[in-house]
Amino acid sequence: MVKRLKEYLDRQGVRYEVLIHPEAFTAPEVAHALHVPGKALAKVVIVKAGERYVMTVLPSTWKVDLKGLTELFGSRQSRLATEEELRGLFEDCDLGAMPAFGNLYGLEVYVDRALAANDEVVFQAGTHSEAVKLRYQDFATLVRPTVAEFHQSPMGSSGNAT
Repeated sequence: MVKRLKEYLDRQGVRYEVLIHPEAFTAPEVAHALHVPGKALAKVVIVKAGERYVMTVLPSTWKVDLKGLTELFGSRQSRLATEEELRGLFEDCDLGAMPAFGNLYGLEVYVDRALAANDEVVFQAGTHSEAVKLRYQDFATLVRPTVAEFHQSPMGSSGNAT
């Protein structure tokens, strides 16, 4: 687990569990390695909305609706952040393994309503071999995300999101 996340969780005094798993690079691989349903695993997708970066968090089995997010953010356009941009934003994390705590990186956090309905949430902890599990309510208290609906069905065919 990245140091900044561990220190923050410990300082806040919330109960959490670190889950060690075989190295995994995609949300389905992580869910499989942890034996966690995809709807309980949070996937982090960084979106560039106009000139700002925003962290979106949703169940790993769903896809981000970029058109809906563009409207939600009130920006003219939104796109997925590039790998190079992610490296700059999350220098202490493995590429693609950023934790769902955008507040630790100066980012606004939007959580999809489908994830907010869970009692617990599991997300990558900054590495490809560790995840964190905690109560959703504790996560929401610490991160103070905006909850909205911005997912599209995994069967959606627009192909404009991850």
